[in-house]
Amino acid sequence: MNVGVPKEIKTQEYRVGLTPAAVGELTARGHRVLVETGAGAAIGFDDAAYRAAGAQVVESAAAVFDDAELIVKVKEPQPTERARLRPDQTLFSFLHLAPDEAQTRDLVASGACCIAYETVTDATGHLPLLAPMSEVAGRLSVQAGARCLEMGQGGRGVLLGGVPGVAPARVVVIGAGVVGRNALAMAVGLGADVTVLDRDLAVLRQLDARFGNRVRTLAASDQNLEEAVLAADLVIGAVLIPGARAPRVVGRDLVARMRRGAVLVDVAIDQGGCFETSRPTTHAAPTFVVDGVVHYCVTNMPGAVAATATQALCNATRPFVVALTDKGVPQALREDPHLLNGLNVARGRICRPEVAAAQGADWVPAVAALAALDAP
Repeated sequence: MNVGVPKEIKTQEYRVGLTPAAVGELTARGHRVLVETGAGAAIGFDDAAYRAAGAQVVESAAAVFDDAELIVKVKEPQPTERARLRPDQTLFSFLHLAPDEAQTRDLVASGACCIAYETVTDATGHLPLLAPMSEVAGRLSVQAGARCLEMGQGGRGVLLGGVPGVAPARVVVIGAGVVGRNALAMAVGLGADVTVLDRDLAVLRQLDARFGNRVRTLAASDQNLEEAVLAADLVIGAVLIPGARAPRVVGRDLVARMRRGAVLVDVAIDQGGCFETSRPTTHAAPTFVVDGVVHYCVTNMPGAVAATATQALCNATRPFVVALTDKGVPQALREDPHLLNGLNVARGRICRPEVAAAQGADWVPAVAALAALDAP
């Protein structure tokens, strides 16, 4: 199979879809891999490393898209990339379609098979391809929040861990999934006063057993949420409904009552954001202020630590890429129901009910879409 790895073009996105090691595994199995020149250069994977792994380094994204049957990316395709997709191609990437009607419309129009990392599952019902980036984003959220609390960034001028004789910052984490747990670990490690809210009492019990009195656990009732947010210096939104638009858990009226110079970090912004006042930002311009509250809403947070993030992501995606190339896309999807859960768009149809519901569109089950993939 011909596998294509284009250079990411989202603002300040330096991750790359496949490492040289992953490329080497594919070429050793007889597959042809085309890598756009400079795709991994920013994080130490130069063209020579890809050539040594057996890749063909090409001069443009157009050359990648023209020849590739399977395109492996990190972030959702940008408009110019979506325009290059064809019905005989498969895209394997993060997509986050629910809040993005323009991207959904373009992918449907392309006729391509589009498999989203964030909805591939495992035998336990977890999200193995989203997990490594959630781990990175969770840890980064605390670093970003600590930075935003500095006066020069518009924050309250509060040191996250405090100093002897001065109380630490109050950090509130909403959601105790992978992002939330990693944010908690970082915030606790830095000495903050930490509270976590979640609806799942079993998860809160696990966190209580792990962190003891270093973390305050609260059931996510409206009253508990309001009280925690109003007292917070830093609030991290880590709420996820797989494949669906993120729920808005903090409304504009509550933001307006927060402390001046407090910080909101919205890790759910890829799925539409969990704060009503959120809007997508970039690493080039990561923050904005609403009602005196600093908002950090970067849609590709792990791109800030692209070297670590790329390796973590490729560790998780590599077995699926091998399956797709060795078996062919239809057969790989047919044999693996967890990979099939990643199928979001195929041959002009939406295959995820959450995406369709968010956009008021029609959809077909992924199993039904498999027949269309076999058609010429």
